[in-house]
Amino acid sequence: MKSTLPLLFVYVKINTNIKDKGGDRMLDKAFVMNLLKENNGIVESKQLTEAGIDGKILQRLEQSGEIERVGRGLYSDSNHMVDDYLVTQYRCKKGIYSHETALFLHDLSDRTPFQFMLTIPNGFNTRLLKNKEKYRFFYIKKELHEIGKVTLKSPYGNEIEVYNKERTICDCLRKKEKLDTDLVLTAVRQYMQEPGGDFARLLQYAEQFNIRNLVRQYMEVLS
Repeated sequence: MKSTLPLLFVYVKINTNIKDKGGDRMLDKAFVMNLLKENNGIVESKQLTEAGIDGKILQRLEQSGEIERVGRGLYSDSNHMVDDYLVTQYRCKKGIYSHETALFLHDLSDRTPFQFMLTIPNGFNTRLLKNKEKYRFFYIKKELHEIGKVTLKSPYGNEIEVYNKERTICDCLRKKEKLDTDLVLTAVRQYMQEPGGDFARLLQYAEQFNIRNLVRQYMEVLS
């Protein structure tokens, strides 16, 4: 999700001798369209500020229907289908997909999430906390926040951050009373029985999250 500013356009913007507004706008638009191409159809207004470009170009492109606003200071290419998974992580950069949403992303559940579940470090604040219908957040100590973080493809093919299967299993068992119990048990059973499970890593995480005995019980019953 991290992007580097297209240096070519920065150089042209700073060094060009074009004086007319039309020329500037053409360069500004080219800069924005290049960012959209590099960032999977997403551009942030702060990227223009960092490059010394007038942010009003975004308003003009929105008015012309070439881009659409999908969040505060966040715009999407109108020719791209909006990827809510990707947009959510742009809007909440500390959020890592977890629990039932992570189960779905790992094909351990076939239930499309009606509510995105993400884990954020203690003390972190995001505007998305107010939208309780669409998002559900779990807090964790900062030192445990990035354990098991991996990059996967969203259903739209964009890279997003999610916990790996073993971390997800631990998270779901720790919070099973607050989740869909049947969904969690089905997913844990599938994980235990399908090839490729890293049980050593699972027990390592279980130790870190103080649920080693609980995880061992499920391993004995479901594997």
